[in-house]
Amino acid sequence: MTALPDKSATLCPVARSQAVIGDRWTVLIVRELFMGNRRFDSLLAQSQATPQMLSSRLKRLEADGMIERKRYMKKPPRYEYELTEMGRAFYPVILALREWGETWHKSPDEDVAVRYTHLTCGHDAGIGTVCQACGESLRREDLKAELSPSYAQERAARQDAVKTGKSA
Repeated sequence: MTALPDKSATLCPVARSQAVIGDRWTVLIVRELFMGNRRFDSLLAQSQATPQMLSSRLKRLEADGMIERKRYMKKPPRYEYELTEMGRAFYPVILALREWGETWHKSPDEDVAVRYTHLTCGHDAGIGTVCQACGESLRREDLKAELSPSYAQERAARQDAVKTGKSA
């Protein structure tokens, strides 16, 4: 694993942020927490990280204050992971990455992977960080997600692959 930069080595806020969220696995883990996946197996399936990589990233996210680990089973010990206030504040970044990916990295015949309804106004939120209908900044708790059929199928295949021990 390549070490990320030390946050204290610079005053640059972009570099400091990158020191916390600066690799593929961490962003995908945070995406999954926003999608409601809290347990190791679901995070493993949807991030497609190795168990060791996932464990390492979860420990680092917890140490950095992005997530909290909560025990849900005593024997054997099992944990769920939840975003902290700091972690939840990362949602606009996830939305911005989504918008960039939907705009620049999909074919014209593909539908959006996730369509959000803005519960505040009841309209399609669009793909940006503000609702295309009412202009309000989007917060995860104000959105209802609907996965496209192909994206739902892709995610189900990944979950099944982890359960059966085969790659998706």
